[in-house]
Amino acid sequence: QNGVNPDWEKKVIEYFKEKLKENNAPKWVPSLNEVPLHYLKPNSFVKFRCMIQDMFDPEFYMGVYETVNRNTKARVLHFGKYRDVAECGPQQEVDLNSPRTTTLERQTFYCVPVPGESTWVKEAYVNANQARVSPSTSYTPSRHKRSYEDDEDMDLQPSKQKDQPSGARQAGSVGGLQWCGEPKRLETEASTGPQLSFSNFSSPFDLNFPLPGEKGPACLVKVYEDWDCFKVNDVLELYGILSVDPVLSVLNSDERDASSLLDPMECTDAAEEQRVHSPPASLVPRIHVVLAQKLQHINPLLPACLNKEESKTCKFVSGFMSELSPVRAELLGFLTHALLGDSLAAEYLILHLISTVYTRRDVLPLGKFTVNLSGCPRNGSFTEHLYRIIQHLVPASFRLQMTIENMNRLRFTPHKDYAANRLVSGLLQLPSNTSLVIDETLLEQGQLDTPGVHNVTALSNLITWQKVDYDFSYHHMEFPCNINVFITSEGRSLLPADCQVHLQPQLAPPNMEEYTESLLAAVLPPLLDKFRVYLTLLRFLDYSISDEITKAVEDDFVEMRKNDPQSITADDLHQLLIVARFLSLSAGQTTLSRERWLRAKQLESLRRTRLQQQKCVNGNEL
Repeated sequence: QNGVNPDWEKKVIEYFKEKLKENNAPKWVPSLNEVPLHYLKPNSFVKFRCMIQDMFDPEFYMGVYETVNRNTKARVLHFGKYRDVAECGPQQEVDLNSPRTTTLERQTFYCVPVPGESTWVKEAYVNANQARVSPSTSYTPSRHKRSYEDDEDMDLQPSKQKDQPSGARQAGSVGGLQWCGEPKRLETEASTGPQLSFSNFSSPFDLNFPLPGEKGPACLVKVYEDWDCFKVNDVLELYGILSVDPVLSVLNSDERDASSLLDPMECTDAAEEQRVHSPPASLVPRIHVVLAQKLQHINPLLPACLNKEESKTCKFVSGFMSELSPVRAELLGFLTHALLGDSLAAEYLILHLISTVYTRRDVLPLGKFTVNLSGCPRNGSFTEHLYRIIQHLVPASFRLQMTIENMNRLRFTPHKDYAANRLVSGLLQLPSNTSLVIDETLLEQGQLDTPGVHNVTALSNLITWQKVDYDFSYHHMEFPCNINVFITSEGRSLLPADCQVHLQPQLAPPNMEEYTESLLAAVLPPLLDKFRVYLTLLRFLDYSISDEITKAVEDDFVEMRKNDPQSITADDLHQLLIVARFLSLSAGQTTLSRERWLRAKQLESLRRTRLQQQKCVNGNEL
């Protein structure tokens, strides 16, 4: 990098692109999701699967800078890309006044591990990754955040110092920070505020994970090109250079003289902003991105890009579609057992799990299918165990226990903290295709205070419009989302739902814990994997209705209106079309057939009859 060659940057990217295309090459790159930070060498090539939690202002750095040897006065040009600290030899110093110095721009994202990522997903990635940097390097999700930080503080920094000549360390700690940019640009995360009661964090630095109890590293990600194509809540797979230089942590100390060393310009940041924007590199490492890919999904059992016309992808999809029918039948049986023998509820749960917002018409999200399963036992253990089943099927999920205390105390929507200049996350800051299970069976009588009312409104907006309003104090900003919401309740839910199914248990297991364990144990791992592929793959299938079937549906609906003008509305037609859509896709059919239309009508008729019967039994409860 010591000569001026403008093409070297393109060559670096092309080199890594080609290398990663080689057979199984990505599996040999160590992942920050699985390998503890102190097992990784500084400046090594790593990958990270993450969600963009926050985006910061552009950061300026010295793309080209010149060093001068104090003794011989010899000058050397260096490139600053993919670095946080300037490279200086023992007798060298950076010439800040050199006319050859070039200032460039890069973008910083604050990234966290994918919120709610299922254990089976983490395990599959761990098993697939062949990068073994040391014995027992697999990152264990159950490790406590504090121990993660302590391990790195003890092990990482001494090894870093050992790897470099003492002169280089000393010079680098002065010269490099001229272009490390203003400390305020080394932004990073926020606080989980009211979620602290979920986890006993002893760390003074809060990693700003959207969901309570999450584990793993957060990273400051430096992006050098095409950053405009990324947005908050995108899920990415990053490949880049790991930077964990201990000198980046100097700002985290209270020593103002160290702070002035780091920033030659006058420091105007508030102390709070400086504290959260310059976390210890051992706790929040930096990744300088060489390649970044936006992920359509995080299911490790499928090809990463399902819309590519690659022969490998097409072969996988066509191969799976050929055995779709028995997989659907097995899944229906499995979910029927999970729902205590209720096969109608199991049908609707399958439709819900493959539903996705496929387009938006003005503000209306098309394809959302929120299901309210009413008639659930009140003790809460039923929902807990049903959620465990769902966790084993979907790549990312979260169970929200809807108690008065949680509704009043937790923060659902992210908000901007202007003092620290960061976006503080909330429970609803989730990536696309997350399954959100709302347990309303735990709701008891009580008073919702102002935050509680705001949280209920946020949930309602999420369900109805598939959007979350982020609070920027002076205004709200709408962030569209695509989150599958499944509500369990005793009576009809307080929240809006597209479809209410009343549970009719055929079984009454004396011990739900044992029942769930035996149900999961009875499913062989290969079949469970097929369920997981099925539920992810069907979200990405195209769907259409032919002109002939459209005409038949219209005529059928007119006939239905004639027979029952009071209760059949345009909303019912929309509901029938949604049910028919996902019913067709669940059978692997990408167009609507007459048979599926009639089956959709039959399912809806059974569901409505059930609700009417319950209404007769319980008066106006439903």
